[in-house]
Amino acid sequence: MKNPEQTTATAPPAATAGRHHGPRAQALELRVLVDGVDMAGKSTLVRALVTELEARGVPAVRHRGMLAGLHPLQPLLRQLSSARQPDSWWTTTAYVVGGFLLDGLLVRLLPPRPRGRVIVQDGYGDRTVAFGMAGGPYLAAALALRWPRAFARFDLAVFLHASHEARAARLGQGRDHIDVRDERTVRDTAFTERFHAFHLHGMGRRHDRLVVLDSSLRSPADMAREIADLLLAEHTPSGRCPGSSSSTTATRRSEK
Repeated sequence: MKNPEQTTATAPPAATAGRHHGPRAQALELRVLVDGVDMAGKSTLVRALVTELEARGVPAVRHRGMLAGLHPLQPLLRQLSSARQPDSWWTTTAYVVGGFLLDGLLVRLLPPRPRGRVIVQDGYGDRTVAFGMAGGPYLAAALALRWPRAFARFDLAVFLHASHEARAARLGQGRDHIDVRDERTVRDTAFTERFHAFHLHGMGRRHDRLVVLDSSLRSPADMAREIADLLLAEHTPSGRCPGSSSSTTATRRSEK
């Protein structure tokens, strides 16, 4: 995640011609996390999921940074370089303790805004901790692994992976901003393997519902449909997704 900044953006009007999604669903206040290593396609999947939910009549927004409606330290955290975070014990400590652990407390009193929508979170402290362990290990990251449930909770977490070849191709294609951490996660395979180990087997333990997907095997739209099915099957009144003939439930799924 780049420098934490709390932002929300609604999806553009989705094309629904030829698709039946049934009646408009009741507004849901749920949180979905999409997290993973750089160049895995997190932001692309987040946008696809917001579009998919909106097409089904479920208001949703993309969100970045801290979840709490008001986080007093977020302006200070913006001044730190998240790209250099794996190489800095101080930056890791500031993000983990002053950022995400505090956020876990504040969000209980100051929920995310806007209300009445599904919050689709584009990266969170899970990857910050994993980067701190892969680049350190640093004490703050190690303590977070010891008590991962101190972080803000999500109704569904999606950990996104991608093959080295796919991420290298995306790096070569470029994007608006490429930083040193993007390059390192592609060129330093040992570093990335450590990240995945601490991310999945460490921070992944804190999520009651965790889905692991590989963006090098499936399209963003396909993954977004599966995530929407899983989310709405449990949280719509009928136990079904709008327009679906059967419910789909899963507590944990992985793709290898």
